[in-house]
Amino acid sequence: MKKNGSAPRQANVPRTTKETDIRVEWTLDGSGQGKIDTGIRFFDHMLELLAKHGFFDLTVQAKGDLDIDEHHTVEDVGIVMGKALHEALGEKVGIKRFGFASVPLDETLAQVTIDLSGRPFLVYNVSLPDRKIKAFDLGLFEDFFQAFVTHGGLNLHVNLLYGRNPHHIMEAIFKAFAKALDQATMLEDRLAGKVLSTKGML
Repeated sequence: MKKNGSAPRQANVPRTTKETDIRVEWTLDGSGQGKIDTGIRFFDHMLELLAKHGFFDLTVQAKGDLDIDEHHTVEDVGIVMGKALHEALGEKVGIKRFGFASVPLDETLAQVTIDLSGRPFLVYNVSLPDRKIKAFDLGLFEDFFQAFVTHGGLNLHVNLLYGRNPHHIMEAIFKAFAKALDQATMLEDRLAGKVLSTKGML
């Protein structure tokens, strides 16, 4: 389950620097509604997949110095989304904590494993046959995930088992990320208002 009748698990986080101006609204117990505008269409597409397949209501509005390059915008969106996830989870009472998904897309298979442990760590085993779709550098997604992990406080393992088409690869990764994060943020009745940790906190 995702809801427990308590206050909505959501966050609204703005962040403005000299390089970017970003606002993220995130409702964990949503219906998959994504309102995404980063100025980078392929990035928007990936975040729309995250919202849809994770059943999150997610708004991301970003303005960045795209005339210089896309790095600041992609990384800073990761920072703000990580902060929003952390805020929406609160004390993490009752969450399942762990999530895993294996998602195929034609010739591609991607696996994502998550632990909402409070211990930031990224493992990113993704070898791309081509780093670019049009002018967008797909290598920036590793920077996105690193920023998300650091500010969201989670252990994230992204593994590409195989794949040929770079669009298929990234789409499978983001769908697997969505499904794993959905699973990890779900509420578990058997926890009875406790945190899934022998330490008593995450």
